[in-house]
Amino acid sequence: MPIASDRTRVESIFIRHRNTLMVRANFTDIFTDYYLHLADNNLRYPPELDHKLKELLAVLTLHSVARPWSEVHAWTVNLRAPRVNFFATASSTGENVTGRVFTEDVREPPQNLLYSQVNDTSAGGGPRRSTVAVENENPLDWLSHYYSQSEQRPGKVFELPDENFVLVAAQPDYDEEWFESLTPEMVAAFPETESLSPLENRAFHFHCGCTRERIMPALAVWSDKLDELFQGAQHVKVQCPRCAAKYEITREDFASND
Repeated sequence: MPIASDRTRVESIFIRHRNTLMVRANFTDIFTDYYLHLADNNLRYPPELDHKLKELLAVLTLHSVARPWSEVHAWTVNLRAPRVNFFATASSTGENVTGRVFTEDVREPPQNLLYSQVNDTSAGGGPRRSTVAVENENPLDWLSHYYSQSEQRPGKVFELPDENFVLVAAQPDYDEEWFESLTPEMVAAFPETESLSPLENRAFHFHCGCTRERIMPALAVWSDKLDELFQGAQHVKVQCPRCAAKYEITREDFASND
C-alpha cells in the first residue's frame, strides 16, 4: 500500500537467522507535527518532559506496528518523581499517534506504573488492560519492562541519530546471546550485517482527531450546573484528555449538544 506524503512510513522487517522482528521509522515529521500542535494550542512542556513524551510517542508507534493492525493501544505512565503522567495512544488503522503530559492534580503512586489498554477493533468484548511496574524515567526502558511482563518476550527500543528509532522484538527460538549483546551501533549496521526480510509498511502521523463535538459529551455532568461551571464568564476553556488541545466552550454549546 502506498504511503501518503504526509505520513511517516514505519517498516516491519524480519531478521532472518536471529528470529527477531525489527520495526523502524524516522520520526522527524511526527515530531514536527507535534510541535506545530503545541504552538497552535499555546502549549509548552519543560524540556525534560517534552523529550520523554517524544520518546513515548516513538515507542508506542513502533509497538503498535509490531502488533495486529486492528489493535488500538493507549499507555499512561504515572511517575512518582517528578509527579507527572504521560499519555500516548496509537492506531494503525487510524494511522495516528498522539499524546500529552499531565502535570496538575497527579496522584503519587506507590511506584512508577505503566497502565496499558488495548482495544481490538476486529473483535467484540471490552478492552484488555494491564499494569506494569517500571523502574526508571526512561521511555525506552518502559517498553522493555512492558515486554518482559506483559508480552512475555524480550523487546528493546534503540534511539539512533537524526530521530530514528528501532524496536527489536524477540520471536520464538530467537538468538538470545546476540539479542542481549545489541548496541545502537549494531542496530544501525543491520542493513550491512544481517539478513533482512521486509514484511510490511504502515503509515502514521501525529493527529488526535478531537473536535468540539467530541469533547462535549465529557462535559455532560455539568449540564445542570452551568452557573457553577461558568461562574459569570462567557466561556470556559477545556482541554482534550488525549492531546491537550484547547477549546472554548459556551453555554450555547451545551444547548446545541442536547
